[in-house]
Amino acid sequence: MANPIELGLDTFGDVTRDADGTLLPQGEVIRNVVEEAVLADKLGLDFFGVGEHHREDFAISSPEMVLAAIAGKTERIRLGSSVTVLSSDDPIRVFQRFSTLNAVSSGRAEVILGRGSFTESFPLFGFDLSQYQELFEEKLDLFAALLRGGPVTWQGALRPPLSNQRVFPEIETPPLKTWIGVGGSPESIVRAARYDLPIILAIIGGDPLRFKPLVELAARAYAERGETPKAIGVHSPGYVAETDTQARDELWPDYKAMLDRIGRDRGWPPLERDRFEAEADSGALYVGSPETVATKIAATVRGLGITRFDLKYSAGTLSHDKLMRCIELYGGKVVPLVKEMLAAAPLARTEAE
Repeated sequence: MANPIELGLDTFGDVTRDADGTLLPQGEVIRNVVEEAVLADKLGLDFFGVGEHHREDFAISSPEMVLAAIAGKTERIRLGSSVTVLSSDDPIRVFQRFSTLNAVSSGRAEVILGRGSFTESFPLFGFDLSQYQELFEEKLDLFAALLRGGPVTWQGALRPPLSNQRVFPEIETPPLKTWIGVGGSPESIVRAARYDLPIILAIIGGDPLRFKPLVELAARAYAERGETPKAIGVHSPGYVAETDTQARDELWPDYKAMLDRIGRDRGWPPLERDRFEAEADSGALYVGSPETVATKIAATVRGLGITRFDLKYSAGTLSHDKLMRCIELYGGKVVPLVKEMLAAAPLARTEAE
């Protein structure tokens, strides 16, 4: 295979239920996430990511703390955020937290920076939501300056300038692996290329191959700046069980409840079973038996020419024991099948290659 594929997992620390249907305390959910990551490491997966949220249905508000706990119990798996909401944080503190995580994990830290599709952090930390775009632009510019290392001299409009300022701890073996999380905006693609950073595409609905023009745009944008095209990965939801029927039936009620809950805030209609089935058949929902999920992942990797795929395996209140079995099947069966399938067929090539 011309380009090796990295296969990982993402979770938002969704608050799950116990065997009696009672919602678990958030502390127990966080401990369960650590256990899930340890299993992922034992199975040889490449990456484990945790998201940042500030609402009652997701337990993780400080990804770096959870990742540090995971680092102490794992040996090789790379650890990162999915995503860090940079717009409502301080770039220097974000850099310091991830450089610290990089130290305690012996160089395994990654950070995925994004604007965030949930906005609870803005009023929580005193930021004006009307500056949503401006905040991200300026903070990303500062973070990019920090990534270059050494003393930083920088000036923006929303915070005091820096003059020859050093930031500690420094990265032992730079650079800190930093991705830009993109939801489908061409402007975000061009921005990532401007800072010479790799891209994670959050594909959560519709045919994944509709993102092919964005992948081609990224290749052109890097080339126009005289840069080598950077890695592009995909983050998508899914769930693995022994059979297609079992996977769909187990995922459906919790997945519907989660989307309907979020949809009430965003004006979405309730999720119907036929739409769920359509997403499972040909959309961005990777649900089914190991063979079905592997075939769909391999098709996405080949079609888009990506080098990383992360399955967002948690889904609302779907129980911890089911998530653990999903991880076992993903690491033990899906990953080997994907690599076997990709070894037998070439990856897609972008226009700029």
